[in-house]
Amino acid sequence: MTVRIAPSVLSADFRILGDEIAMCEAGGADWIHVDVMDGRFVPNLSFGVKVIEAVRKCTQKTVDVHLMVQEPEKYFDDYVKAGADVLTIHVEAAPHLDRQLARIKELGAKAGVALNPGTPLSAIEEVVHMLDLVLIMSVNPGYGGQKFIDYSVDKIERMRFLLDQADSRAVLEVDGGISRDTIQRCWSAGADTFVAGNAIFGAADPRAEIAVLRNLCVESA
Repeated sequence: MTVRIAPSVLSADFRILGDEIAMCEAGGADWIHVDVMDGRFVPNLSFGVKVIEAVRKCTQKTVDVHLMVQEPEKYFDDYVKAGADVLTIHVEAAPHLDRQLARIKELGAKAGVALNPGTPLSAIEEVVHMLDLVLIMSVNPGYGGQKFIDYSVDKIERMRFLLDQADSRAVLEVDGGISRDTIQRCWSAGADTFVAGNAIFGAADPRAEIAVLRNLCVESA
């Protein structure tokens, strides 16, 4: 598997967003992760279309947009037009999951599904064949800087088995509490893509931290 590091701009300094993204690229970041929160599905508000547009103008890297919102289908057209390469929606907020995933693909973006810590993998078994990405939340969504939930490792391992059984090439991403202390366990369990916010932007040398996180996976391969 290929290790992908996806810095989350939720933790970036928005006064110098372009510089922050350039720093991530210089450090070897693979994707740029953007968390969209609506204050309804999660108790916080974050970014809209204008931020997606700004991020797109700053990078040629994959723009990985995580929709932590109710009625996510209302945002698909605008966010893909703004520059999202990947749209990930929460199964808990998507009762018409088949239709919503199909629509994302129709728009030309990659389609992903996120699962909260308490949501079983069985919630997405029927649509695994449609997925380009599965996002395992290793914290309860809504805020940065939370502590990694340890039982997420077992969940990652079971999700990897499910993807392999389905002969799926979907990315297996983890978001929440990813750091030097947790990334190696997630990689060993079968994850290949890691969202990191505070661990990167809060580091003494954010650019170097990206390489540190990647190397922890490579060394344990």
